[in-house]
Amino acid sequence: MCGIAGFAGAVQGLPEDRLALQRMIGTLHHRGPDGSGTHLAPGVGLAHARLAIIDLATGQQPLHDGHETVWTVFNGEIFNYVELRDELEKQGYRFRTRSDTEVIVHLYHRDGDRFVEKLNGQFAIALWDARRRRLLLARDRAGIRPLYHATVRGRVWFASEVKALLAVLPECAAINPDGLAQAFTFWGPCDPDTLFSGIESLPPGHLMTVEADGTRTVEQYWDWTFPRVGDAPVFTSFDDAVHELRDLLDDAVRLQLRADVPVGAYLSGGLDSSGIVALVKQAGIAAVRTFSVTFEDAEFDEREQQQAMVRHLGTDHTTLHCTRRDIADAFPTLIRHTEAPVLRTAPVPLMLLSAKVRQSGYKVVLTGEGADEVFGGYDLFKEAKVRRFWARNADSQWRHLLLGRLYGYLKHSPVGTPGFARTFFGQGMEHLPRPIFAHAPRWTTSRRALAFLAPDVQARISAFDPFAFYEDRLPAAIKDWSPLARDQYVEAKSLMAAYLLSSQGDRVAMANSIEGRFPFLDHRLIEFANRLPPQWKLRGLTEKHILRKALAPLLPAEIASRTKQPYRAPDASSFFSDGRPADYVDELLSAERICDAGCFDAGKVRLLFEKCRTGRAVGFADNQAFVGILSTMLLHDGFIRDRIPQTTTLPATGTE
Repeated sequence: MCGIAGFAGAVQGLPEDRLALQRMIGTLHHRGPDGSGTHLAPGVGLAHARLAIIDLATGQQPLHDGHETVWTVFNGEIFNYVELRDELEKQGYRFRTRSDTEVIVHLYHRDGDRFVEKLNGQFAIALWDARRRRLLLARDRAGIRPLYHATVRGRVWFASEVKALLAVLPECAAINPDGLAQAFTFWGPCDPDTLFSGIESLPPGHLMTVEADGTRTVEQYWDWTFPRVGDAPVFTSFDDAVHELRDLLDDAVRLQLRADVPVGAYLSGGLDSSGIVALVKQAGIAAVRTFSVTFEDAEFDEREQQQAMVRHLGTDHTTLHCTRRDIADAFPTLIRHTEAPVLRTAPVPLMLLSAKVRQSGYKVVLTGEGADEVFGGYDLFKEAKVRRFWARNADSQWRHLLLGRLYGYLKHSPVGTPGFARTFFGQGMEHLPRPIFAHAPRWTTSRRALAFLAPDVQARISAFDPFAFYEDRLPAAIKDWSPLARDQYVEAKSLMAAYLLSSQGDRVAMANSIEGRFPFLDHRLIEFANRLPPQWKLRGLTEKHILRKALAPLLPAEIASRTKQPYRAPDASSFFSDGRPADYVDELLSAERICDAGCFDAGKVRLLFEKCRTGRAVGFADNQAFVGILSTMLLHDGFIRDRIPQTTTLPATGTE
């Protein structure tokens, strides 16, 4: 893993250009503490911070093709680089390193922009074609690795993180109200939007080209797709599909174990991470190093299941015990890395766990993230199925009771009171035909936080209709897919891309220079699972049915059959001890600081503060609003408030 940064356009290669490159890449040292490099030439500047995983001796970047006609800086891993290298060598291409990076420049020579279609990996790539004076930016299919860009002062600037852009573009240090509204609804800004004005994110599965004349093109090269309802089945035998799935899982794990450093794994005690660790053992790694988090609150703790898997697989296991105080203390650090508001504290323990991984001498961990999106694992999918069944007889007095089979892990469950459950889950039934139907209750709950925005900010987003906004971004073909397929697509493009792979994924791992790998998000697995009949994924109210069957021979029966328990952590309660707030919380949420930031209504925030302080905030909406407001104030404090303009003067026009 690494950090990349750079710019293209009106670039002469002046000393101030090199200083800008150094300033940008200097902010990304946490992503690449093992070395750095730059390339500066007419038209382009490239910078790289390296976390050495593959080809420790000769894998430095920026890297060129041997003729200095094609240059690249690259963040991530190309897992099938060995096979691609063999193929290219047979066709006469000569390699100077043993790195996966060099495959990129030779593939570009051979296939042009379509080279990305050959890559199995997680990546953010910047490639400079010196002959054509052309910049290409590409991001992996699922959106595992981030890539941001801005067009300012006659240049396109890009970087792995927003902070690298703000280091040279202080004019972008302003909150984008649209990005804030999206974050408070969907748990993160929706690509290409971000929280910062003038800065965009390259969407997953997209590439962007910038030609010599400044023409910019953004193109999608991959997406999640599903069969139309009524299409002939792709699979005729469930058992055959189980065997094919197992073969794909074996190969995905085999590829993602490729590294010139030791590889560990996260172990939560659930089906997904337990399955990954078992597959690692099957791949021939006898002594697997595993890591997990435990909590003082039984509601969030899974140590019993974790220890059961440790005993079953015989792993060398390390546990991080996380307290509420730990979460409060580390929250400001988390937000410096997420660069976006968060509505839950769950990323904090994972950030602390990645520090434990680093202290243990590891740089790479495999994780079970992605299985729920790919194989239909979330309660949201089951809930939507029940609500659709209920809608066929809306006056039924018993159909909604099926919801009682969900959310047993919640202390304050929305199905705990039948009357409340009927009201809560009955909302949004008018959206039944729409592809966002399954997500309407969640988004409705989350966006209640928008009521805390300052009046002028509310006025600026008054036209924001989250359902229409999101549907405008959906493919036309979604109307022909099964209900589960629609639900999966929206989940993958909203919560997974905007939050789970960002604030709870890349950012918390790279905060401590750890590379997370996601075998379930191998694009071959996604494509395979998307072709499956919906009932093979969600059988009745049993989630991930086919995945359970594929992993059952490797796991104890109680783990293979265990109902999904989402990973969570204490939210607003983490910031108060016996009614006393953490010092920075009291200061940040004071009327003076709230008014200074200009984002929120100070009076409403104070009422919410008191509700949380006295332990009366037990619902999702209050907890999400509190964490969202606090994280936004930390972002304002760290990236915007009292920001001093940079002293280096860069070209203000397109002239050289």
